Amino acid sequence: MAAKIDDTYAEAFRSLYTEFLITARDRKWLDHAVHAATGNASSSILCDCEAGMDRYVGPGGDEDFATPDGRPGAIVQLHIPRFRKDRVKALERSALVRISQNVLTCPTASCFNLIDSEDYYHMGRKVAYFGDGHQKRIERFGRKMWWIPILGGEFVLDRRLGYDDGLMGGNLWFFGDSVDSALEAAEKGVIAIEPIPGVITTFPGGIAGSGSKAGSSYDFTIASTYEKFCPMLQNDPGVEASLPQGVHSVMEIIMNGQGMQPIIDATQAAIRASVDTPGLIMISAGNYGGRLGKSFIYLNPDKQP
Repeated sequence: MAAKIDDTYAEAFRSLYTEFLITARDRKWLDHAVHAATGNASSSILCDCEAGMDRYVGPGGDEDFATPDGRPGAIVQLHIPRFRKDRVKALERSALVRISQNVLTCPTASCFNLIDSEDYYHMGRKVAYFGDGHQKRIERFGRKMWWIPILGGEFVLDRRLGYDDGLMGGNLWFFGDSVDSALEAAEKGVIAIEPIPGVITTFPGGIAGSGSKAGSSYDFTIASTYEKFCPMLQNDPGVEASLPQGVHSVMEIIMNGQGMQPIIDATQAAIRASVDTPGLIMISAGNYGGRLGKSFIYLNPDKQP
């Protein structure tokens, strides 16, 4: 029996994001670079940004997307909430740290800009200072790049890194009769999302087992556990129990992307892939009645404007 689809929506909010391509000699070293560059970036609650891999491209991936150097590649996105006053500088800092410390250092990796916009960072020049005066401006693959000599050979990256408006906070909740059923449903959802262009999941394995609410009883943190939906608090007299009968675990997928449509597509793909999971009772989503964001991703596609 298929799970119930809750008549609700996920509340997404605007972001500033950048997107770049990492290539390497093979999938092994590509994965090392991607995992390092997107690490410790699950949630903007405490991380410097939210980051994740969009999809593999080139050989072994989406071959309709040709990488400049013809090697295996992966597209990475970094997001900062647009409501942050320091968003432009904060995004630049996150990109600089992750490209210089996690991509440049990865054997055989290269880095290419994917956003051609009027707004950009001089990222290549800043990373190139690692060359200690031996770095060079070059043209390669029909692109203007920086060349940096390294012990492993060379590292090349584009001179500019563009940034643009994106979207954060698309989400799905999977209510299961056990940890196993909730997790299996969420895993199926993540697998369905992975090939969709323009969207990322940021938590470990794409899944958050600790979905949060905005605000806290403590003034030093901006978010906290969503006690109304914690299975082990449903009989607590101080908690407004909100789980359907029989739910013993809730897993969440959170999605960021280039805009509304990729997240809408990812939401529907994840629902289709997971709805028949044994033991899954309901699929829902988190929202705050428009207090956090004004972009609503409806679980019922007929309601999407």
